[in-house]
Amino acid sequence: MTAIPETRPSGAAGFLHRYEGLAGRLPGHRLPWLSALRARGAEAFRAQGLPTRRVEAWKYTDLRPLADAGFEEPLTALDTAPPLPRPRGGARAVFVDGRFRPDLSGLDGAALEAGSLAQALPRLEGRIGALASPEELPLVALNTMLFEDGLLAWVPEGTDAGVLELVSVATDSGRPAAFHPRHLIRLGRGARLTVIETAAGSAGARYLHNPVYEIEVAEGATLVHARLQQEGRQGFQLSTVQARVAAGGTYDNFTLNAGARLVRNEIHVALTGPGAACHMNGAQLLAGGQHADTTTFLDHAAPNCVSRQTYKTVLAGRSRGVFQGKILVRQAAQKTDGYQMNQALLLSPEAEMDSKPQLEIYADDVKCSHGATVGELDHDQLFYLRTRGVPEAEARSLLIEAFLVEAVEGVTDETARGTLQEAVRGWWAREAAAS
Repeated sequence: MTAIPETRPSGAAGFLHRYEGLAGRLPGHRLPWLSALRARGAEAFRAQGLPTRRVEAWKYTDLRPLADAGFEEPLTALDTAPPLPRPRGGARAVFVDGRFRPDLSGLDGAALEAGSLAQALPRLEGRIGALASPEELPLVALNTMLFEDGLLAWVPEGTDAGVLELVSVATDSGRPAAFHPRHLIRLGRGARLTVIETAAGSAGARYLHNPVYEIEVAEGATLVHARLQQEGRQGFQLSTVQARVAAGGTYDNFTLNAGARLVRNEIHVALTGPGAACHMNGAQLLAGGQHADTTTFLDHAAPNCVSRQTYKTVLAGRSRGVFQGKILVRQAAQKTDGYQMNQALLLSPEAEMDSKPQLEIYADDVKCSHGATVGELDHDQLFYLRTRGVPEAEARSLLIEAFLVEAVEGVTDETARGTLQEAVRGWWAREAAAS
C-alpha cells in the first residue's frame, strides 16, 4: 500500500493550525492575561483571515503567494552565528529567526532598559496590545496569537539613550518558516533615542517576517526610527507600526525598502497632545518582480501639531510599488500643519506604481496639502552626464541618488542618515551588474 503524504493546511488555516499546536508551548502560556490576549488574536484572525484585494486597504497588494507557501512549521532555534551587518555604534539587540540572541547582542552599559520581550512577559500586562489591537488589523491579530519574542526598550525620563541597533536576521532552515516578533518601545518624558533597524535574510530562504511595533513617545520626547529592509529575495515582510506621540513629542520614521519578494510597510501614528510632531519619510528601491506597499495613517487628534511625509519609489524591471497615505484631522485639531508627497521614478516600461493619497479634515483652521507624481529619468540630464564621460550605469545611479536625496535628508539623526545614504548609494549599479 502506498502511503498518502500528510496534507497540511496553508494560508490562514495553516497559521491557525500552528497556533493550536503551539498554544501550550508559546512563551507566557501560563499567564492568564496573555493566554486571553492570544485567544483574542486567534478569534480575530479566524474571523478576518488573510486580507484579500477585495478589502479596500489591500486592493493593490495580493497575498496569495504568501498563502500558498504554507508557513505553518515551528521554528528551530539555531546556535550558529549568521552573518551580521557591521556595528553602527551604541547598544545592539540581535534577533535570529525572531528570537533574541544575547550572545550576539551588546546591551551592557546602555542608558536604557533593553532586552528580550519573552523574558519580561510577567511584568508586561496591559502593555502588550495597548496600542495594537488584534481586532483592528489582521496581521496584528496573526502576530498576537503567534509572537514568541521581540525587543523591549524603555528609556527613562530625561535620558538621552543615544543609538540602539535592532538587527533581525532570517536563516535558511530548508523549509518555509514564519516569525512574528513583537517590539515594545517606550520613551519617558523628555527622553531621546535613535533606533537603527536592519532586517536581512539568506538569499534563498523562504520565510515570513511579520513584526508589530508598539511605540509610546511621552511629552517632549524624541524617537528617531530608521529602518533598513534588506530581506532575502524569497522572503516576505509584513510589518505594522503603531505609535502614539504625546504633547511636544516627536516621532521621526524613515523606512528604506530594498529587499524581499513582497513587502507591506504599514504605519499608524496618533498625535495625541498639542505640539506633537511626526515625520514619516521613506524610499522603495525595487527591481525584478519585487512588490512593495507603504501604507500610512496619520491621526491629528490634538491642536498645533505638525506632520511631514515624503515617500519616493524607484522601480526597475517588472516591479510594482504602492503608496497609500491618509491624514485624518479631527475637529479638535485646529492649527494642524500637514504635508504629504509621493513620487515615483520608473526605469522600465513594465514597472507599475499605484498611489492613493488622502485627506480627511474636520477642523476649519488647518494647513494641509498632498501630491503625487510619476515619471522617468530625465533624458537630457542623462545625455549631459554621458557626454562628459560618465558611464551609463554610473550616470543612472547618480540621477537616482539625486531623486532620493529629499527623502533621505529628512532624517534628522546623523548616524541614521549616514546608514541610509550608504544603502542607497550605488543601488542601480549593483542591480545593473546583477542583471
